[in-house]
Amino acid sequence: MTELKSKLKNRSGQVLDCIYYENKNPNEDLNGKIFQAVHGFCFYGDKLVIVYAEQKGYWTFPGGGIEPGETYEEAVVREVKEESNMKVLSQELIGFQDIYEPTRTVRQTRSFCIVEPYGPFTGDPDGDITEIKLIDPKDIKKYIDWGEIGDRILEQALKLKKHA
Repeated sequence: MTELKSKLKNRSGQVLDCIYYENKNPNEDLNGKIFQAVHGFCFYGDKLVIVYAEQKGYWTFPGGGIEPGETYEEAVVREVKEESNMKVLSQELIGFQDIYEPTRTVRQTRSFCIVEPYGPFTGDPDGDITEIKLIDPKDIKKYIDWGEIGDRILEQALKLKKHA
């Protein structure tokens, strides 16, 4: 099992502890943790899909909250469709992270996905995502820097892509 410890800064400017895991079931050992969100490292051909949230002012990977009764796999499919208008053809869990907020601990998954467009992107139903881009994965740091954990996730996603 891979385990990486890191710190991240949330949108409020708080620095939080984070532990990222691979080769471990995200549904186990929740112990009061809130299974909160998913992100897909989605590939269309050789390009990586990223999305822009204008109100938040940043690029990220398609993803979002897990709805009641939904598995993380179902949340990935729904969120990728909502935020990029792409269909998930296949997905595989890369890993997950636990983020230790002041009053709770949240768990978020990171999945590798192969996608294809349903059609042109016209907008996110929630209005959060205003633009999508298909980029060369080597250009990711121009848009998103999730530090050591993000580097590890992308490295694993690229390995999975070679075998897809």
